[in-house]
Amino acid sequence: MSKRLRNIFLGTAIAAGLCAATLSAQPAPRRQTVYVIELMQEINAPAARLVHKGLAAAQKAEADYVLLRLNTYGGELSAADSIRNALLHFPIPLIAYIDNQAASAGALIAISCDSIYMRSGGSIGAATVVHQTGEAAPDKYQSFMRAMMRATAVAQGRDPHIAEAMVDPDIVVPAVSDSGKVLTFTVDEAIVHHYCEGKAESVAEVLQQACIEDYDLVTYTPTLLDVIILFLMNPFLQGLFLMVIVGGIYFELQSPGIGFPLLAAGIAALLYFAPLYLEGLLQNWEILIFVLGLILIALEIFVVPGFGVTGISGILLCTAGLVFAMVDNTALHAPDGFHAALLLRPIAILSISVFGGLAGSIYLSRRLFDTRMFDRVALKTDLTGSDGYLGVSASPAATVGCTGTAQTSLRPSGKVLIGDVLYDAVAERGMIDQGDAVRVTRYETGQIYCVKIDKE
Repeated sequence: MSKRLRNIFLGTAIAAGLCAATLSAQPAPRRQTVYVIELMQEINAPAARLVHKGLAAAQKAEADYVLLRLNTYGGELSAADSIRNALLHFPIPLIAYIDNQAASAGALIAISCDSIYMRSGGSIGAATVVHQTGEAAPDKYQSFMRAMMRATAVAQGRDPHIAEAMVDPDIVVPAVSDSGKVLTFTVDEAIVHHYCEGKAESVAEVLQQACIEDYDLVTYTPTLLDVIILFLMNPFLQGLFLMVIVGGIYFELQSPGIGFPLLAAGIAALLYFAPLYLEGLLQNWEILIFVLGLILIALEIFVVPGFGVTGISGILLCTAGLVFAMVDNTALHAPDGFHAALLLRPIAILSISVFGGLAGSIYLSRRLFDTRMFDRVALKTDLTGSDGYLGVSASPAATVGCTGTAQTSLRPSGKVLIGDVLYDAVAERGMIDQGDAVRVTRYETGQIYCVKIDKE
């Protein structure tokens, strides 16, 4: 062997040795993390918070993929829009696994993900907006849903006309949907029209078809605090808390002093606002305008005579605080703008709760205290005049026709000095300033009424 050939073989051997050493020094490939979020329920505010918390946990864990396991017949539009916004702008690849059904709001959530897989027998579509009775909502709500479905489909590279046909039965997609029928895809139909990447019977099969190997599977589990918060955010409980708030304030205004009704209203307000605040749905300004509204209402009742701008402003501020407390703050700053339709559900809940609270309070105030339930804690003895009992002193009756001086402003009630005696009095008309001369015109139900004496 020549010297040149020997040098070539020697160089090749050295190079091979160096390559082998380099490969052995490289670390083994890192196992990928797949984070699973299970959304197997009605789409509402608790469901939206569950998804938001799960996505935040996946991002904190530096997951490589997030798999959203879906089985839902839909739910609230505002909650679905909140989930959609979070999914569309999430930096980690998202896989939707429809483990049976993704109807209505569920379809919107599914097409917000980067890829979709479905179980045999599953379906996706039927996204028409409906009322609680199941009847289709007016067209302005359908228009809002069509726009969201269309924009979401475009963002994920899917046919926007098919997405709209899932909402509007009047939209015709050739060879896909005939006019007059809302579109719903089976698994095979969804695959043909690129609304599903494949058929899978388990999460493991989904990941196999997505070419994800050597992975760790982590399922998001809410903490006990999260479970309690999500429970308190249930729309039924929110409506119940609002009824207690309204009813407690009503009962408190019917009795002097501060007692149990106001305590009940305060606890209900705490249970209503606290979970929303902890979850980021409620901001300081929403609490501030609610408290400011209560202050204005109190001023209208106890300070300002009559009912006018102060009371109306207080009611409007309280209403705005309660309504916006139920709206996800992310929806207020959505990239495609805030949609007023998201306020309809909170306004409906508040209206029903206020009506129910007032009606229930009036009914209970008339019926509850007429029962024998409170016989041991309420005075039932009749104190009659024949037994020598007088409800009020009869001496003020003698002041009718007398004159005196207003010791305080009468707006309309205050105090007047007649002779050497100070009496509670009410102005017959208008207001009387402190120091004005007054004349007592009548005496009724333990109260004297007077008018201002005009100076000549």
